[in-house]
Amino acid sequence: MDLELRHLRVLCAIADAGSVGRAATGLGYSQPAMSTQLRRIERFFGEPLFVRRTSGVELTRYGVEVVAQARDVLARAAAIGRRPAGGTARARRSLRLAATNSPVLSGMVMRLRTLLPGLDVTVSSVYASSEIVELLEHGEVDAAIAADYPGRELRHSPAVAHRGIVTEPSFVALPAHHPLRHCPEIALADLADDAWFLTPDDGAGWPGVFYAACGSAGFTPVAVHEFLGDRVELQDMIAEGLGVSVVQATHRPVSDVLVKPLAGTPLWCRYVLAWRREGLADEVADTLFGSATAAYRELIAHSAHFRAWASRTWSVARI
Repeated sequence: MDLELRHLRVLCAIADAGSVGRAATGLGYSQPAMSTQLRRIERFFGEPLFVRRTSGVELTRYGVEVVAQARDVLARAAAIGRRPAGGTARARRSLRLAATNSPVLSGMVMRLRTLLPGLDVTVSSVYASSEIVELLEHGEVDAAIAADYPGRELRHSPAVAHRGIVTEPSFVALPAHHPLRHCPEIALADLADDAWFLTPDDGAGWPGVFYAACGSAGFTPVAVHEFLGDRVELQDMIAEGLGVSVVQATHRPVSDVLVKPLAGTPLWCRYVLAWRREGLADEVADTLFGSATAAYRELIAHSAHFRAWASRTWSVARI
């Protein structure tokens, strides 16, 4: 067959939905027809683009490359011949986006470029979720990705709306030579004598929730290094045995660093999409949310330690 734009849309829809059936519903196809189409596309590329699982489908490494290129082609095709009203091209819209340290940001923005090619997105990195709320309340940004914690949900005025993207467990990163390296999961109390790298107060509950979890486990950390910087630098220090750190469940470790779940899951974090009700159209907010959840599903596909934890704990399909 000849590869066409409709085939690329099928691939992107399946990748975003994480399921052939859900993608078929979204595009108005039957599931058998969508499955047949996918098989034809994979024959064209000469190898599988997705791994089939009971909970849905996940991109293969080659599939990630193909889908990324497909999104770029679709975005470029959508922009062909567009003109602004009263001129040679159509007037573009802008979106001021603030984001805390969130794993979904890059994938979300990439999808926005495909789905809303007429939207110019500017991103501001803001660590504290409390500061993000203030920026939204004062109209300095239009939307944001913030974080909060169970029992300490994000607070804001009625001028701001929010939706939870995902609530995920917090894992721990430790050096590959750590004495607990062979444990499938690690009790927080077993790290009582380790030094910790912790990010500073985020105005939403961190690191209070960490210290509360340590107290419940019967200890107070013996040494704490406050760190807010480059992730590679942090992992280099962990690899050298200078300490351990709480990390996101989909965190990708470098060589000589291991990421492990915490026994009993004492720490959770929720990523939240927040936006100003006035000035942000409902369809844009819906697209932002859909792009964020799709980006998170793709992160799961590349996180073996998270999938292993989920298979023991609950179905990934519920996330």
